[in-house]
Amino acid sequence: MTNFWSEKKVFVTGANGFLGSHLTKALMEKGARVSVLIHEDNPGSIFDQENLSAGTRVVRGDVRNLLLIEKVLRDHRINTVFHLAAQPIVDQAVDDPLETFEINIQGTWNVLEAAKKNGHVERIIVASSDKAYGHHDTLPYQEHIHPLRGIYPYEVSKSCADLISQSYFRTFQLPVCITRCVNIYGPGDLKTNRIVPNTIKCLYSNAPPIIRDTSASLRDYIFVDDAVGGYITLAEKMDKKIYGHAFNFSTGTPLSVLEIIAIISREMGKNIQPQIVKTKGFDILNQYASHEKSKNVLAWEPKHDFLKGIRKTIPWYIRYFDSHL
Repeated sequence: MTNFWSEKKVFVTGANGFLGSHLTKALMEKGARVSVLIHEDNPGSIFDQENLSAGTRVVRGDVRNLLLIEKVLRDHRINTVFHLAAQPIVDQAVDDPLETFEINIQGTWNVLEAAKKNGHVERIIVASSDKAYGHHDTLPYQEHIHPLRGIYPYEVSKSCADLISQSYFRTFQLPVCITRCVNIYGPGDLKTNRIVPNTIKCLYSNAPPIIRDTSASLRDYIFVDDAVGGYITLAEKMDKKIYGHAFNFSTGTPLSVLEIIAIISREMGKNIQPQIVKTKGFDILNQYASHEKSKNVLAWEPKHDFLKGIRKTIPWYIRYFDSHL
């Protein structure tokens, strides 16, 4: 769809975050007229480094401010919304559950309510997560089989936002779809408590990579360009047949923490024994998802396995740490 995004008026919340930066850049390159919601500056992000603010209409404010969201949609005549703004850290959600619930749940209903009142919005894509599924004994997660049953604060916030999005479609016929990505990695993720940037940072400093609780836990990891491709493909293919639907974006190849560390160590030419650190224990042991629905309905598939993606990721962090450490 070469001309699909030309002059489309798009609104991205959380646009200077990790995924938001990459998505905003891709939309700009496709000719969209992008308005972005920025709550706090994120120095060093792709949005910051590549000066994306110069090509977007920046609105500073909080997704918890319903009147502000309504004003942006109205004044900028938005027709497409990508709602990515969130508190994304599991441990922070445990430390401050109320703020996490406010940002992730109230922020989502604000976006949906503002779109419902607006009338000009043609499509809304809400970022949920594979964490919304919570614990299940049978994996991989599948959209039509596994119910949402988060237990801990971050998971619950995503389960709730996901269900509220579905409710706005079923009750008000709002044109909304939901993404459930597995763990996203790639250049520009400054949350260095996550395994990929943390491992690269430790090895860069010749320190032991960190394993949280156990090396056996299984996760799926998707390269950020593939996640962006999923969001854009979903938006382009949204129609009444898939309104209210959720789509997993994954690789279908779960890896253990030990495997992740081993691959990154090999690519960086390091051989340092990992260190196991006990945490608060609010992580689910195994989490990975099937992307069969995205493949069959959207014709979307990931283009990167973990090795291909990490080879595009490590050089960015080396440059970043060279100038910041």
